[in-house]
Amino acid sequence: MSRRIKGLVEFEDDRGAVMRYIPHANGGGLVAPGARVHEDAWLDRTAYVEAGAVVGPGARVGAGSWVDVDVVLGPGVQIGSNVHLGARTRVGARARVGANARVGQRVSIEQGAIVEADGVVRDGAVVESAGRTRRAGYGQAA
Repeated sequence: MSRRIKGLVEFEDDRGAVMRYIPHANGGGLVAPGARVHEDAWLDRTAYVEAGAVVGPGARVGAGSWVDVDVVLGPGVQIGSNVHLGARTRVGARARVGANARVGQRVSIEQGAIVEADGVVRDGAVVESAGRTRRAGYGQAA
């Protein structure tokens, strides 16, 4: 269930907790209190940015994507549609994450790196700018 009150959007989750979001001026995506989204960033109206997250200038977050708690997106980052970025993930400047990708927690995606569409990056992995991944692994969704 959701409702809108003077720019505030509230949702009740499955446990009955009320989650509050504020639409971002550029695209209308929903931003939790405690998140910081640069005014030049663009969030699709169906994208969510959770508390503690930081979205840098020129970053774009696609439809249905979820930027989880304490994620940091650098300048010019491109996030495709239906992407989940796990908690405490770091995405370097001008990196790209393709549509439907699933990125685990505490992942580091280096500056200019690319996670392909439908990619899966496990918790704690490092995605290098040449497309190589250290630790934990990277693959295609089944």
